[in-house]
Amino acid sequence: MSRNITVAAAHVAPVFMDARASAEKAAVWIAEAGSAGARLIVFPEVFLPGFPYWINCYPPLLQAGLNRAYQDQSVEATGPELQIIQEAARQAGVAVVMGASERRAGGRTCYNSAFFIEADGALLGVHRKLQPTYAERYLWGQGDGSTLNVFAMQAGRVGALACWEHTMNLARQALAEQQMEIHAALWPSLSTLAGFDQVANLQIEAMMKNHALTGQCFVVCASSPVTQQMLAYMEQHLGPQQLMTTGGGWTAIIHPFTAVMAGPVSGEAEQLVTATIDLDNLKDVKLWIDSTGHYARPDVLQLLVDRRVKSTVTYQD
Repeated sequence: MSRNITVAAAHVAPVFMDARASAEKAAVWIAEAGSAGARLIVFPEVFLPGFPYWINCYPPLLQAGLNRAYQDQSVEATGPELQIIQEAARQAGVAVVMGASERRAGGRTCYNSAFFIEADGALLGVHRKLQPTYAERYLWGQGDGSTLNVFAMQAGRVGALACWEHTMNLARQALAEQQMEIHAALWPSLSTLAGFDQVANLQIEAMMKNHALTGQCFVVCASSPVTQQMLAYMEQHLGPQQLMTTGGGWTAIIHPFTAVMAGPVSGEAEQLVTATIDLDNLKDVKLWIDSTGHYARPDVLQLLVDRRVKSTVTYQD
């Protein structure tokens, strides 16, 4: 018996440094996904309010003003920006995985997060990137194991990781162990950055195919291209730079046996990348390799996942 559903990856750029306008833009694409018959749409890494590309292009001490502005544009889980996304999901009947810079409620620390929103608009939960990469640590704190979860959504069992978090093999296995069926992979554009122009998309393709096969899951990979608006914004606030150009990104949908079902798409042209997947195919793949069953060796290799919430203070009565 087939379990056919249509899924979509948004190869779309945000309205840079404007979280509300980006949420309103996302709502349009959610409606478009619903019209195309999709039951799940995945947005790129920190689509709200966009990836802070300046962190890799300018000296750290010059960035303080923009980093403060980025905190201001980061969104709280109960804030109006997420409510726009939730209402759009409800109206379209489409589940959403939304990348966002999440500001902790009542605080200033931010996280590189993926929000899981059901087709009825309910916010199911969030994943916070476990390890911000390189200069990302100027802006984002570390997530913890309490958000390393797979959510039962109308489209299937869905998990998510962001960018080079996919190099963390144990994090990937932690999701696979929860019987993940669809993996949302959230990325910015890396291929327009000096030194990465020849390797970034090759890396992403390799990691996405590897995760599909080793995790026995469909991968919906969404990325944002760099726009002229982003470059102009950075140069307006920090001066000229020659390390980034426009375009880039790598957006695709991948079968568990690594076939590319839709895409890959790269460049500035915005579009939905869609494919109809059959979740029953997972049984065929797991006949050969089941990394959480007969293709595991728990007598030799074991994984410990600490799912406790990490807090700076513990109150005792």
